Amino acid sequence: MGLGIGLVGLPNVGKSTTFNALTKAQNAESANYPFCTIEPNKAVVPVPDKRLDELSKIVNPERVQHSTLDFVDIAGLVKGASKGEGLGNKFLGNIRETEVILHIVRCFEDPNIVHTEGSIDPIRDVEIIEQELLFADIDAVLKRIEMLRKKAKGNDKDAKMQLEVAEALLSHIEEGNTVSTFADIDSDGFKAMNKDLRLLTSKEIIYGANVDEEGLGEDNEFVKTLKAYAGERNREVIKLCAKVEEDMVDFDEEEKEEMLADLGVTESGLDQIIHKGFDKLGLQSYFTAGVKEVRAWTIRKGTTAPKAAAVIHNDFEKGFIRAEVISYEDFIEFGGEQGAKEAGKNRLEGKEYIVQDGDVMHFRFNV
Repeated sequence: MGLGIGLVGLPNVGKSTTFNALTKAQNAESANYPFCTIEPNKAVVPVPDKRLDELSKIVNPERVQHSTLDFVDIAGLVKGASKGEGLGNKFLGNIRETEVILHIVRCFEDPNIVHTEGSIDPIRDVEIIEQELLFADIDAVLKRIEMLRKKAKGNDKDAKMQLEVAEALLSHIEEGNTVSTFADIDSDGFKAMNKDLRLLTSKEIIYGANVDEEGLGEDNEFVKTLKAYAGERNREVIKLCAKVEEDMVDFDEEEKEEMLADLGVTESGLDQIIHKGFDKLGLQSYFTAGVKEVRAWTIRKGTTAPKAAAVIHNDFEKGFIRAEVISYEDFIEFGGEQGAKEAGKNRLEGKEYIVQDGDVMHFRFNV
């Protein structure tokens, strides 16, 4: 769907190791030195969904297809990146193209792994990155104001509307506030301006607290500090051990569950990241279930039935008549489509129907 999650952080905090584990591809070079990631690595990652397993037990399809998320591993930023330091503005541009930021933060000590700042301090590290994002936004808004002022002199009404919002936004962010806390973020003027600016601090941020194996159990002091910081900003922290996640890449589900149990956790950090990222992007899945394929289709929350049908094929929307819908829970409880129909759980829905997460659907259409 063209929606991405960008992995950011200081150099050498475990981003590429996390990316390797996420993609199960091992194709992002991991090394113990800064800037080992030069070009952003991109990958499409399946969204774990146990509902597909349950549907498959009933339908016994030839194949199973998961919803997916795009992840981008962006090279490590450093202090001064907004002014071109390190590998600079190029990577700020890469972040701009994503919708959600996953900020990997080092929350463990290891003398064998160098830290560019010389010590472990999660809040300092977070603030270095976020200050660079803010500086980049200030620069972008200043340039936009300069352009809008020229247009406004020519009596361009849209430019005047955007200029008023841009000047208020500049005052807001120059005080150190993020774009996401701007009072007029839902205004037409802001939306028009941000459509192409894609301001960095307007994006959702999830913190990935990268710990060692011992830190997977009880939170260490680094994680506690990061969680307190995140809580004040209404953001979430997901704890993971990137090295453990990478080690589990080739494990089957049983081996993976056994290892996680030994470490005292019930769900891997990566699965949490994928699920949380999916939610932060405002996405959900509906299902089609036939002998050829059981498949999860990705749509935005609030999507109508015809628009959901278009995800399969545009003709489904053009010729939409109605949708046959069975909730996931009813499909499972009554042993599949036929059982659900016999129990009166099959519904016919029209063009105004808002598709719910987990709906099992067939579309009637005529082109």
